[in-house]
Amino acid sequence: MSVKTKRIASELVKTISEILMEEARDSLLKTITITAAEVTSDLSFAKVYFTSLMEMDHKKLESEMEEASSFIRIQVAEKMDMRNTPKLKFVYDESISYGEKIESIIKEIHDSE
Repeated sequence: MSVKTKRIASELVKTISEILMEEARDSLLKTITITAAEVTSDLSFAKVYFTSLMEMDHKKLESEMEEASSFIRIQVAEKMDMRNTPKLKFVYDESISYGEKIESIIKEIHDSE
């Protein structure tokens, strides 16, 4: 990943987070936290990773984000100065729940000693 795509991915994370907090009307979208983004080298596609404070099925959250993706893309186009706005694909970030699971296992091991 080039410096340019890393910078754009970082800016996407920041911009989408702001959009969800300030522009979204759906209360479910306000619980979403954008954790990372990966942008293709031609800037036509972006995979956006997210997590949520809500205890919901990940597939339902992904479908909600996909429904909102066109709105979010329009907002990104207005806020970021880019020739072409990448198509957004939202993916639930499993790494945080995985980390919590590992942490609880480690805590159990320490407590049993």
